[in-house]
Amino acid sequence: MLYTNNNTNVMRIVRLTLVTISTLVLSSIHSTAFAEHDGSFCSNTANIALKACRFDVKDDFWLAKANCSNISDHEERVECKEEAKEERAEASEECFDVREARHEVCDLLGEARYEPEIDPANFVNPLEIGNTVAPNPYFILTPGFTRIYEDGDETITVTNTTDTIEILGVTCIVVRDIVEEDGVVIEDTVDWHAQDIYGNVWYFGEIAQNFEKGILTDLDGSFKAGEEGAAPGIVMKAMSQVGDAYRQEWALSEAEDLGEVLSITASETSPAASCDGTCIQTRDFTPLEPGSEENKFYAPGVGVIVELNTNDPEERGELVDYFYAPLP
Repeated sequence: MLYTNNNTNVMRIVRLTLVTISTLVLSSIHSTAFAEHDGSFCSNTANIALKACRFDVKDDFWLAKANCSNISDHEERVECKEEAKEERAEASEECFDVREARHEVCDLLGEARYEPEIDPANFVNPLEIGNTVAPNPYFILTPGFTRIYEDGDETITVTNTTDTIEILGVTCIVVRDIVEEDGVVIEDTVDWHAQDIYGNVWYFGEIAQNFEKGILTDLDGSFKAGEEGAAPGIVMKAMSQVGDAYRQEWALSEAEDLGEVLSITASETSPAASCDGTCIQTRDFTPLEPGSEENKFYAPGVGVIVELNTNDPEERGELVDYFYAPLP
């Protein structure tokens, strides 16, 4: 009899637990469905991405704890575990900061899903740009066009090659972006750009190789439109207007850069070029780095001539040379 009563109580607890779990699951589904029914697609994406971020934080924390357990020295092991806790707290806070930054993007762009329509028929042959096709004067994709920038100890060389790649049926030109510090390569990036028939310049992805002391450390920021939910974005409109805001790339949690036009009559000066009331000034930012912003100044016939950190104006990249050179 006693066994029967205990068994009955256990069954009641199990039933109550299942009901509670079902309620929570249905509540979560209802909440998500309501957000989508309400049209808050952008905010809903930000909220779900927050959950992914928090799971990643937990995963990293427990892996760190596991590694700490492998340390034989007691003091070092304790210190390792404390560091893991501190890193978990910081990373968790960053997850919420990124979520809030994404919500700010939703306020700026609206709640619509980001699903750019890409029709290959609406894009030009990139190898004809500068020949039979006029380039976007603020973002020139003409093959052989090279720009050299200096930013502190870094030298950045950007070259439009004659190589192409097909992405989502669109032929993109390969742009090589090499960053050197004291003559040593620290970044070597391959960008994929395309220009549509209206003059807009699109960004279809990149392979970003980051080096430390000559050794490849990671490919952070890399993405390719059409893969794992990634989509292309616009980096320069054919006709920019103050207040224009747009996604330059889309690969959730990997590449989420945006641009906003602040002025179409800006003035700036660099060693190689300047503009007097003819520059387009943009605000470039990403919710993946809350609070970090850059201003870029695009001169007609040249492109970016100055890039500065708005939080530290002394951190300033300037165009020091540009030229056209025949490429094989």
